[in-house]
Amino acid sequence: MAGCTLMAGVMLLYLTVVVRQNTASDDNVTAEKVSYFVKSYKCINNTCIFSKLPSVEKENSGLDGSIDVCRLTCGRYGSLWPKPTVNTTIGKSVIEFGLDNIKFDTSLMADQLSKEYMSEATQVFVSSIKKFCVPSCVSYATIPIISITTSTPFDYIKLTTNESYSLKINIEGDRIVINIKAKTVYGARNGLETLRQLVATYGSSLSKKKLVIAGDVQISDQPMYAYRGFMLDTARHYFPMATIKRHIDAMAHSKLNVFHWHATDSHSFPLDLPSAPLMSKYGAYSPDEIYSFKEIKDLLRYALVRGVRIIIEIDSPAHAGNGWQWGKASGYGDMAVCVDKGPWRKYCVQPPCGQLNPINTNTYKWLGKIYKDLINVLPKGEAFHMGGDEVALNCWNTTTEITNWMKTNNRSLDEEGYLDLWSQFHANSLSEYDKEAGDVNSDIIVWSSGLTEPEIIEKYLDKKRYTVEAWEGSNIPVELVKLGYKVIIALKDVYYLDHGFWTPTNYHTWKQIYNNKMPIVDNPNLILGAETCMWSEYVDDNAVDSKVWPRAAALAERLWSNPTTNAPSAEYRFLQHRERLVTLGLKADTVTPEWCYLHDGRCIL
Repeated sequence: MAGCTLMAGVMLLYLTVVVRQNTASDDNVTAEKVSYFVKSYKCINNTCIFSKLPSVEKENSGLDGSIDVCRLTCGRYGSLWPKPTVNTTIGKSVIEFGLDNIKFDTSLMADQLSKEYMSEATQVFVSSIKKFCVPSCVSYATIPIISITTSTPFDYIKLTTNESYSLKINIEGDRIVINIKAKTVYGARNGLETLRQLVATYGSSLSKKKLVIAGDVQISDQPMYAYRGFMLDTARHYFPMATIKRHIDAMAHSKLNVFHWHATDSHSFPLDLPSAPLMSKYGAYSPDEIYSFKEIKDLLRYALVRGVRIIIEIDSPAHAGNGWQWGKASGYGDMAVCVDKGPWRKYCVQPPCGQLNPINTNTYKWLGKIYKDLINVLPKGEAFHMGGDEVALNCWNTTTEITNWMKTNNRSLDEEGYLDLWSQFHANSLSEYDKEAGDVNSDIIVWSSGLTEPEIIEKYLDKKRYTVEAWEGSNIPVELVKLGYKVIIALKDVYYLDHGFWTPTNYHTWKQIYNNKMPIVDNPNLILGAETCMWSEYVDDNAVDSKVWPRAAALAERLWSNPTTNAPSAEYRFLQHRERLVTLGLKADTVTPEWCYLHDGRCIL
């Protein structure tokens, strides 16, 4: 019996020791679980310095836990993109506010149309702020009151539009008083965009997000260049309208203001126009890959509310084929020649071949119908892009109908003879355009080409009517300006976003785009601006976001501010802008490891 009692005592002692060991082990595990290191940011010498602090919480849900909040007021320009040009003062204070409490006062706008425009623009502004608050943000009683003043009656945006604005933010008790003043609604819209970039969040979906705004701000701002563009080619690949709108959103948030729509090419004609319905019937890839007339009109309005002009390009006489094949069967003759002709290297620069027939009067008749439909939806006097590059003279020179006409009309069959024919095509097209437009004042844009060489351009193209978009030859813009021509710069070795995806081209990073200085010329007013170009031979809807953004935004600051500094000084504002684009729904490419994004100044080369 004593032995049993002893054994029981030993077992009890053993169990007590094991339980105590397990309890101690559990205590250690618990201690490990509540021992965290969380992010913290502090602005030191205009740089957000990262550190890790011990915490019993999994995250730092305070203001100092957000790099977005830190960058809001750190440095002269905070996280603004593009940086303002006249005056920028951003104090260190930030204040929480509730999204539902925002109020707008448009009583001091110039006219009723301006108020209606701003009503839509403010909806876009609020919608973009809401994207910070997914799934939700904390409500606050603080009331932001945004007063918007303009002095010029509403008009459509154009090259001469004043886009300047001033922005002031200060705190008065429980109110955030925000004043935006501008000449035009487009300047006021730019002020709203800057205001949006002065908003950030802290916390997370776990701790609930909180919206904050910089509380002490004074900015005066205006762009350096009037034409700040992005071109998208929707002929090599079709892009859904939702994709085009997404890119216009990104343009608006980057203060780019011209969407150049390269709508047609030899590959396809996706525009469904009421006066020329056979163009899309024969030229679209499928009935599902067209842009209806209603969609085109809707896109123009969508862009306008976001401060973006749309310049439509109907490329001609080259880069035109599919969509024009129906002419002969309908009694109009061959309006396009060399369509799908091979071997393509003999008749064009890329397959499929196709060029408009310059001696067929019906070619101009149907161009006129296309122009008429588009002129009717574009703002009066809006510029129009007629293409005009890469004409393959060998196509025309091997088309019997054309060579016979040349001989009958005593035209030489050498290069000069075909340059004359080419220029006559432009003259006839312009005459048809002016007839449909009802005036002779619209700006016509053409790509630089063999017809725009400085030595011969004055013989062929009127400088009062034609603006040249220069894509080859770094000195060509300077030479054309000397002759008095207006120029848009789109140099392929800098601004072509498709380069690097097909040989033998090189990929251009955002830094190369940013660092490319605008040319210095005797008459700077003739350099209208520049644009990046997304040709779509090697991109479709699956990858277009990442190939365009954020690189296109680098040009936005170059054209808005024309900075004297280079990319390294702008890098962390650029990284922050890329994050904004992602928040807006763009699949913008990354340009640095996440560690570098979180550690200001540690990765700049």
